[in-house]
Amino acid sequence: MQLNQIITINKPKKSKRIGRGGKRGTYSGHGGKGQTARSGRKMRPIVRDIIKKYPKLRGYKNHAVSVKPQIMNVSELEKKFQKGDTVSPKVLYEKNLTTRAGGVLSEVKILGSGELKKELHIKGCVVSKTAREKIVKAGGTVK
Repeated sequence: MQLNQIITINKPKKSKRIGRGGKRGTYSGHGGKGQTARSGRKMRPIVRDIIKKYPKLRGYKNHAVSVKPQIMNVSELEKKFQKGDTVSPKVLYEKNLTTRAGGVLSEVKILGSGELKKELHIKGCVVSKTAREKIVKAGGTVK
């Protein structure tokens, strides 16, 4: 038996001739040339849109937003606390004098506006110079 004597049982199927009218639509299966064939088409990757939204100004850096401390005056401590009490951010939050920022107790700064006659013990708060003088003069402590 020779190669030229081999006969196939199933003849190869001829591909359908398309693009000559008929019932296969406008492009007849050949696809479109216009917008989809151009490099600047609207169907672009999402990453490119994200990159284009970044500021293009010189010196741009993604700085974290600094949270300012909540301000408390010595006069407010005089009204809300008893003699010998401890003042801390947690105690101030429990007495509804401060709020939480993003689920975390915010930093508290005590300023020296007003009078203080009670002995108070300050812990974990930032205290101004005048407030520190008034607290120590009243017999309290600042840690």
